[in-house]
Amino acid sequence: MPCRRAVPLLLALAIGSVLAAAQATPPPRITKQTREQILHVFAYDLVYIRTNFPMGKVGLKLKDGTLTPSGAELQQLMALWGPAAKPGDQARITDIAFKDDHIRFEINGGPIKKKKWYQHIEVSGNAGVPVTPSDSNANARGSFVDLYFDKYVPEMTGPELKQALRPVFDFDSKTPLNAYLETVPPKIKEAIEKHQVLVGMNHDMVIYSKGRPPKKVREHADEVEYEEWIYGTPPQDVDFVRFVGDEVVRVETMKVDGQKIVRTEKEVDLAKPALASKQPPKERPATAPTLRRPGEEMPDARPQNPSGVPPAAPPQPPDANPSPNPARSE
Repeated sequence: MPCRRAVPLLLALAIGSVLAAAQATPPPRITKQTREQILHVFAYDLVYIRTNFPMGKVGLKLKDGTLTPSGAELQQLMALWGPAAKPGDQARITDIAFKDDHIRFEINGGPIKKKKWYQHIEVSGNAGVPVTPSDSNANARGSFVDLYFDKYVPEMTGPELKQALRPVFDFDSKTPLNAYLETVPPKIKEAIEKHQVLVGMNHDMVIYSKGRPPKKVREHADEVEYEEWIYGTPPQDVDFVRFVGDEVVRVETMKVDGQKIVRTEKEVDLAKPALASKQPPKERPATAPTLRRPGEEMPDARPQNPSGVPPAAPPQPPDANPSPNPARSE
C-alpha cells in the first residue's frame, strides 16, 4: 500500500521537474524566416500612437513593458524638441531594423533625413553634381522606439510582437478617438465620451471631448495671459473654457435660462514636466589664476585721479544751427 501511494507523488514530482526544466530553457533566437515575416507584415503598417514620441535622436526604449523616458522626463523632451507623434495620432512604421538584443521601429521616416536611391547618383566631371538636388536643411520629423529583450531577440509570433509593442502602438483601434481613449485615465475617458470638460485637462483632451473651438479669445487678467475657447451660441448653452498654458483652469457655462456655473477647482491632475533647476553661479576662487608677477599691479588697480576731484568735462562743440526749442533726438 505505501508503494502504491508513492506512485502518484513521484509522478507529480516528475511532471513538475519537466515543466520547470521547460520554463528554464531559454527561447531560441529569432529565425531568418520570422524576420522576413515581421518585415512583410509590419513594415509600412499604419498604427495609432499610445504615447508621446519626441522629435530628435533620443527616441524611446521599451523593455518588459516599461517605457523610458517617461513621465516628466518625456514631457520635457516634448517641450524641448516638439512632438513627432502624440496619443491618438496615426503613424506609419517606415523602417524595422534588427539588432543583437533589440528591434528598432521607426515611425514617419525616423529622426534622420534619408536620401532616396536616386539622390545618390552624381554626374561625373570636375565636381560631382547630384542628379536630384536635396535640401540639406530639411529635418526629419519622425521618431523611433527600440524594443529590447534579454541578451538576444527571441523567436516570436505576430500577436506576441503586437502585445510587446502595446505600450506604444495600437494595431486594433479603428478611429483616432478609440485609440486616444485607451491612453487616458478612466475619469477623463468618461468625460470625453460625455463631451464634458474638466478643470485640469489639456488642449488635446478638450479637442477630443468638444472638438475644435469655433472661437478663441486671448486676454490678460492679474498679469496672467490666458486663452478662452468658446463653444456654443445663444439660445443654446455656451461654454467658456479658459487655458493657462496647456491646462484648463476655469470652465464657465452660461445656461439658456441665464444661470451661470463656474468651476475652478482642479478635477483631474496631470503630470507636469520637471523644470530644470537653475545652477547657482560659481563663485570666483579666492586665489584666481593670474599672469601677473609677484608684487605687480594691474593697470586699472591704481587710481587715475588720486586727488578725488572729478575731472572737468571736455567743452562741447557749438551747435551749428542753434534753435530755441531743439527737437529731442530719438
